[in-house]
Amino acid sequence: MDVQIIDKVFRPFISAEQISEKVQELAVRINADYAGKRPLVIGILNGSFIFAADLFRGLTVDAEISFIKLASYKGTSSTGNVVTAIGMEENLKDRHILIVEDIIDTGKTLSSFLPEIHARQPASVKIATFLSKPEALQHEVHADYCAFEIENKFVVGYGLDYDGLGRNLPALYILK
Repeated sequence: MDVQIIDKVFRPFISAEQISEKVQELAVRINADYAGKRPLVIGILNGSFIFAADLFRGLTVDAEISFIKLASYKGTSSTGNVVTAIGMEENLKDRHILIVEDIIDTGKTLSSFLPEIHARQPASVKIATFLSKPEALQHEVHADYCAFEIENKFVVGYGLDYDGLGRNLPALYILK
């Protein structure tokens, strides 16, 4: 069933069941890759909070989680400016870092944030993203774990929003 958010109509795109299955597949891979390493999972707010929570619950390795707020979206497009609204206090030196992002679109957000992470001298840095839009990519950003690659269309649900609304939809919807 279609949903209307403000002035836009969205149609079903990826079901909650498909999402759950894919997130668990990623958790299995991450558990294998981080066995014995105790990663620090860093979720990028606001969009990744649902994906980060579901992924984190699927981890069986000892892990910690923290969040940072970075933003570059207004409406349905990226502003091109990355704003850090909430910083991160953890010591990253010699830690294994797993950054959890909702979507890699142009790559601007992560390309702006990664140098800050690397400057703190972590042992390793990997990226898990719920969605990737390869056609939209403008910066060299590679996800080590990606739930879904999608076309360059605007989507809402499962943490992603349109002007603050739609994040609570359990499935993913695409702009009609």
